[in-house]
Amino acid sequence: MSDSPTPAPSQKGILAVIFLTVFLDLVGFGMVIPILPIYAHDNAAKGWEIGAIMGVYSLMQFVCSPLWGHWSDRIGRRKPMLIGTLGATFAYAVFALGSGMPGRWALGVFFVSRMLAGFFGANLSVAQAAIADITPPDQRSRRMGLIGMAFGLGFILGPWLGGVSLKHFGVAGPGWVATGFCALNFLLAWALLPETLRKTSEHAADLPRLTQWARTLGHPQIGLVVMVFFLSTFAFASFETTLGLLVSHNFHLDYKGRDATTIGNLFMFTGFIGVLAQGGMYRPLLKRMGEAGLIGLCLLLYGVSLAMIPWVTTWGLLYAWLAVLGFAASLSRPPIFGLISRLTAAGDQGATLGVAQAVGSLARIVGPLLAGIFFVIHPAWPFVACAAMALLTSVVVVAKLLPSLRAHTAASVQA
Repeated sequence: MSDSPTPAPSQKGILAVIFLTVFLDLVGFGMVIPILPIYAHDNAAKGWEIGAIMGVYSLMQFVCSPLWGHWSDRIGRRKPMLIGTLGATFAYAVFALGSGMPGRWALGVFFVSRMLAGFFGANLSVAQAAIADITPPDQRSRRMGLIGMAFGLGFILGPWLGGVSLKHFGVAGPGWVATGFCALNFLLAWALLPETLRKTSEHAADLPRLTQWARTLGHPQIGLVVMVFFLSTFAFASFETTLGLLVSHNFHLDYKGRDATTIGNLFMFTGFIGVLAQGGMYRPLLKRMGEAGLIGLCLLLYGVSLAMIPWVTTWGLLYAWLAVLGFAASLSRPPIFGLISRLTAAGDQGATLGVAQAVGSLARIVGPLLAGIFFVIHPAWPFVACAAMALLTSVVVVAKLLPSLRAHTAASVQA
């Protein structure tokens, strides 16, 4: 972190660097996630073991995200982001080494690699806090869309690169290429990423961790938004974990490489639709419907698409429902974090966003674990259960969140 009195970069320049940092991090994530359940299955992993390998990443984020966020409120955003990118480089190198190992050894190394990746996964909440540092409250939902676009682009380029590297470099190829992207990310962040938390910013009190959780979740509006984020993330994490297994089952893929490439293409398509939605429809819909209205619509569409995907038997219908899902998933996350940031005091951004990310990580722990178990019982179960959860959450948004936000806005205006 540097506090030297050099001329401050422009807001657009800082946003571009943050976007690039998050995007490159998510390229590595997008390369590994689609193939990880397949690799685990090929090494004779049981359903709960697949869920555990997927979920340990989120377990570590659940434990560490609030700590990273609070740390960034005290020392700045630059240093935690640099440490996170360097740690991700090491974690993907471990994954690459595990890809060439046989049987149970490979499963153990996969578990360790995802545990390390989760521990160092500080970039997202800290990056969101950095965006909030340089953005007026009324523009935060719009600018949080940059994170959503980085997600979409990462899931376009990542799965494609994963398939190409698998084809040309073998089973360890995706891990080593992801390692290279994370190393490049660290070097670029070191050279280009400025500090966004200034000495003139408010600083949060040094609260005990449980007190910070209680204050965040006890806030009437923030607590409700965080609950919505938990439920929507639970559904999406279950989808990520079981889509490859479902498609391999329904379309009789061979579990020997063709399935990994095919599943990577499906994730790439879903990310591509998300980027199109972010680029062309997010701002008009946000302006027309507001944050809560857009969240409710996205959850409705998300639930319907999840309910339909297990029953399709043609590639055309599968891609159609994945397009609906990609649209809904990409547009639901930015307004959630825009609302959280807008409702949070300036000096508490990192800590509050860290708690929100930790709650999302909790959903990513429970979701993959239950999805792996449900899939063994019946391949459609994870999708039907998560569809019901998404539809129920959309009702909660309309019935609870909208009135609560209106009351908060009216009280703020009156004050």
